[in-house]
Amino acid sequence: MKKTIILVVLCLFSYVSNGQEATTKLKITESAQFKDEVKVDGIDAMYTSPSGKTAIVRFGKKNILLDVFNSSLDKEFFKIIKNEKKEFYKGHLSFGDEIKVFTVYSPKKKERILYCHTFNIKNNTHTKTELFKANVKKRGGLFSGSNKRQTSFAISPNQQYIAIATDNIKKNSNSYFVHVFDAETLNLIYKQSYQDHKEDYFSHNDLIIKDDATVYSLGKLYKNGRSDKKNGEANYELVLHKVSQNGTSHASVKLEDLFVRSLVISHKNNELHLIGFYSEKNSSRLKGGCNFVLDEKSLAVKTKKITELPKQVYEDLYGYRRGNRKKKKSTELSNFYVDYTLEDTNGNTYILAEEFYVTSYYVGTAMNGGYWETVYHYDDILILKFDANGKLSWGRSIFKRSGVPSYNAFLKNDELHVILNSGKNLLEKKDGRTKVSQGWFESSSLYDIVYSSTGDVSYDKIQDNRGKVYYMPYFGTFTDGKFITTTTRRKKKQFMKLE
Repeated sequence: MKKTIILVVLCLFSYVSNGQEATTKLKITESAQFKDEVKVDGIDAMYTSPSGKTAIVRFGKKNILLDVFNSSLDKEFFKIIKNEKKEFYKGHLSFGDEIKVFTVYSPKKKERILYCHTFNIKNNTHTKTELFKANVKKRGGLFSGSNKRQTSFAISPNQQYIAIATDNIKKNSNSYFVHVFDAETLNLIYKQSYQDHKEDYFSHNDLIIKDDATVYSLGKLYKNGRSDKKNGEANYELVLHKVSQNGTSHASVKLEDLFVRSLVISHKNNELHLIGFYSEKNSSRLKGGCNFVLDEKSLAVKTKKITELPKQVYEDLYGYRRGNRKKKKSTELSNFYVDYTLEDTNGNTYILAEEFYVTSYYVGTAMNGGYWETVYHYDDILILKFDANGKLSWGRSIFKRSGVPSYNAFLKNDELHVILNSGKNLLEKKDGRTKVSQGWFESSSLYDIVYSSTGDVSYDKIQDNRGKVYYMPYFGTFTDGKFITTTTRRKKKQFMKLE
C-alpha cells in the first residue's frame, strides 16, 4: 500500500514537472523587477502610449496611485494623489499621451459630482477637472446597472470629442443625458436630454461618438416595469438614439420573437451595425449571433441577419458526439457577457464573451453553525466573427474554468490572440475537447491561443509559471502591435511584453 502511494505521488510529480516548452511565435521581453511604494491589489487602468511609455493607475482606500514606465519598462515616475472619501472610479479613456480617469464623488445623499483625472504620461503631470454636478434620487447613481464592458464613455475616432452617457432618474420621471466634451480642454461642447418619460425605463447598452460629435446611444426601452420577460414575450424593444447639438431622434428595432441581453454598435460605410447574441427563450441565454443594420442618417433598419451558433462552438465545449446532439437540438447557451469587440484591417468584427455566474455554498463550523461562501465563476469563452457585411463567418469557443477574470484578447496581423493562464499541460479529452484549466496537483502556464482568419486554432505556450513571475493578462494593454501585462498581488512587480 505504501509503495502504491509513493508511486502515485511520483506519477503526479512527473505529470506536473514535464510540460511543453514555450511555443509562442511572439517575441517575449521581461522587464526588471520593481518595488511597489504603496501596496494596492488590482489595476484600474493600464495604457501604453504610441511613444512606448506605459502607465498604471490604481485606486486605494485614500489615494490614487500613478506609475509610469519608459519604453524599456523601467520605472521612471511615481505619484500619489489624494482622493475624496466617497469618490469612486467609474471608467477611463486612453489616447495619445493621456489617460482620462472618470470618478463620481457623492458629498451628499442626492448630490453627485463627476470628475476627470487627466494623467499625462509624457510630462508626468496630473490635473483634476470637475465635469458637472447632478442631483439624483436618494442614494441613486449617475450610472445605473453594471456591465463587464465599459459602455458609458466613448471617444471619437479623431480623438477630439468625449461622450458620456448618464441617467437622470427621478421619483416621477425617467430621462437620460449625453454630455459631449472637448477631449483636450474638457470644455463642454453640448448637453442633451433624451428618452424622457414618466414611467418607461431605458437600459443603456452601448455608446459611440463620431468625428462630427454626433452620438449614438443604444439600449432597451422597457414596456412595463423593468423585467425582461412578461407573459412569455420580451418586455422591451431595442431603441437607437441619435444625439447632436441640434437635437435628438430615435428608431426602434423590432425583435419580434427574439430576446437579447445587449448589443454593441459598430460604424462602417455610413451604416450602423448592432451586433450581439440572440435567444428564443430569454435574455440570459443565446442561440446565435445577430446583426441589425441601420442607415446612419435615417436610422431605418436595412437588414436583419440572424445565424444560429456554428457546430464548432458546441464541439469545442461538449466534444464531438455531445456537441452534435446539442447542435441538432439548437441548444441555447447561458450567462455569457461581452468583453471585447475587435475589428481587423478588412472590416471583420470579432466579439468575445465570457460565461459568468455566481454560486453560494454553506460552510459548516463546529462552534457557531457556519457561514455562506460566495463563488464567482469565469468559465467558457465564446468567439464569433462577423464579416464586413455583418454575416457570421465562424464561431469557436474555449472550454475553460476560472475563479477570477483571467484573459485578454487582441488582433495582430489579422490573427486573434487570446492570452490566459491554464494548467501546465492542456488537457486533451477523448471527445476532442481541449480543457483550459488547472488541475489540483498541477502547476500553471501562460498560453497564447491563436485563431487564424478562417478560425483554425493553435495553443502556443508562452511560459511555465513554476519558479517564474505569474502574470495577469486580464490587466494587459495592446498598443502598436505590442501586448504588455504585469503582476498584481506581489510587492515586487514585473512586466512582460509580447510583440
